[in-house]
Amino acid sequence: QVQLVESGGGLVQAGGSLRLSCAASGRTFSNYRMGWFRQAPGKERQFVAAISRSGGTTYYADAVKGRFTISRDNAKNTVYLQMNILTPEDTAVYYCAAALYNGDITLPRSYDYWGQGTQVTVSS
Repeated sequence: QVQLVESGGGLVQAGGSLRLSCAASGRTFSNYRMGWFRQAPGKERQFVAAISRSGGTTYYADAVKGRFTISRDNAKNTVYLQMNILTPEDTAVYYCAAALYNGDITLPRSYDYWGQGTQVTVSS
């Protein structure tokens, strides 16, 4: 089992920044690829970003490319999502997830463990 706890969400004005953190416990963190997803009301869960086990490779959805940065610290068992130039369209609950196997990293079904989510609200 892996437990994931997100933090760092909140209310921010358009153009602002937030940094989300996801702390993992339970199993060897570096064995897992990590991802961030988001879900707005009435919409499906959407891929945001992902990072390889070592942190050397990152993946981004087109909607956030150039604005968001995913990173990880395997010594601290934590993955981060730095979000800049936020817009109201970024408003959603943000989830981190851990994937043990090498499936399509953009698909929710590739992930084995999920956090409880943290709300991000961007006002215009």
